[in-house]
Amino acid sequence: MALLDPPNIAESTTALRRRTTTVKPPDADAYCDNSSSSNNNISNNNENGNEQIRAGEVVTNANGEKIEQKKGVESQTSVLRYAYRPSSPAHRRIKESPLSSDAIFKQSHAGLFNLCIVVLVAVNSRLIIENLMKYGLLINSNFWFSSRSLRDWPLLMCCLSLLLFPLAAYIVEKLAWKKRILDPIVIALHVIITTAAILYPVFMILRFGSAVLSGVTLMLCACINWLKLTSFVHTSYDMRSLVNSTDKGEAESTSPNIELFYDVDFNSLVYFMVAPTLCYRRSYPRTAFIRKGWVLRQLIKLVIFTGFMGFIIEQYINPIVKNSRHPLKGDILYAIERVLKLSVPNLYVWLCMFYCFFHLWLNILAELLRFGDREFYKDWWNAQTIEEYWRLWNMPVHKWIVRHLYFPCLRNGIPRGSAILIAFFMSAVFHELCIAVPCHIFKFWAFIGIMFQVPLVLLTNYLQNKFQNSMVGNIILWCIFSIFGQPMCVLLYYHDVMNQKVNNGK
Repeated sequence: MALLDPPNIAESTTALRRRTTTVKPPDADAYCDNSSSSNNNISNNNENGNEQIRAGEVVTNANGEKIEQKKGVESQTSVLRYAYRPSSPAHRRIKESPLSSDAIFKQSHAGLFNLCIVVLVAVNSRLIIENLMKYGLLINSNFWFSSRSLRDWPLLMCCLSLLLFPLAAYIVEKLAWKKRILDPIVIALHVIITTAAILYPVFMILRFGSAVLSGVTLMLCACINWLKLTSFVHTSYDMRSLVNSTDKGEAESTSPNIELFYDVDFNSLVYFMVAPTLCYRRSYPRTAFIRKGWVLRQLIKLVIFTGFMGFIIEQYINPIVKNSRHPLKGDILYAIERVLKLSVPNLYVWLCMFYCFFHLWLNILAELLRFGDREFYKDWWNAQTIEEYWRLWNMPVHKWIVRHLYFPCLRNGIPRGSAILIAFFMSAVFHELCIAVPCHIFKFWAFIGIMFQVPLVLLTNYLQNKFQNSMVGNIILWCIFSIFGQPMCVLLYYHDVMNQKVNNGK
């Protein structure tokens, strides 16, 4: 069908309009001798001042006078006569196909992107209709508020009492700055305070029966509180070491703002405990004012996306999980089918969680506190390796690990690979605490899932160095996290929790 396509007349006539005295075909040099009669006719027309190129064109005659061409069939015929002759070449240079390996990334793929959106909307629309026809509307008032939530008041009191640990750490640091207690005692007291800050909520959750969501919320608050406490203690200890250094000149050269840390400040600690950061310092970049209208719009988005996330959980994830079997027991093909079916709604919930927490909530908190540094995440969706993903996904935690774990390990002579392994180990412990403790199950699925990232880091780094292609590592990243990893963890923990309830009932 390409042979029947009309010639690109507009492209040829553009070149013709630029000429005012003579008109040549596109490849006039090739057959100029064969077209002498035509050129003579054109020259005669130029002498008469009627250069027939295009209707309505302003041209110049032989006397230098500007005249306007009359509209008519004659000028259009002249354009078609010389625009695309049968003897003009159709192939002028070497060209690649748009989808070839050398040209695929030089093309715009906006149309294919639009096609993917259309297909995505069509497929998900079918899934929505199929789900509603099969289950009906599953959302009820118990999802938003349940009488069981009233029984979780011990966990609420525990969450409020977590504020006592920063107060205790401040008192210890105040005494340390005034040299009322020795450094070994200060270190021992801080170890006791930070350890109690994480074990106390674990004990409360295991002691009192509570909803899983309430337990997860409390453990997240406890982990954030522990990370902030550790940063406050570590930073204060480092500043005291610099101040008490015998080589004061070296201390001042290593920390130009050391005069700001001669004493701990209670107001700075209070601001740090509520600010959207995990790294302590006495002052932060601040904005000039609070945008109240912007905060209101973000709050509305937060409510909408939180409701959408709850709808997906109740309407799609719960029926799929309830109608499944344990993925490690039974037919492997059935387990793969359940994981793949769960991967799509689980991916939507994961993306909604990221948008609600890292973008909406942290930005709302930063705006209310006029916190200036709002780089809470980077473009992790373009990560080419697993290691790059963990550097871009959660910037507050990444900065904490680099500041208080990774570089301290390097300064103490620990190799870089071992320091990375220690960082993953700590991340795995906290992931296990946030999931296993509220579920009252210690099967270490979350711990294994995080530690499994270590060989994947080596694999994706090797593939990136071998192929030098950003698509390979990025595809592996999406497959691991959204297609297999997270849906598998959801099924494992759900069935372990259900089995535990059955065994307790017996």
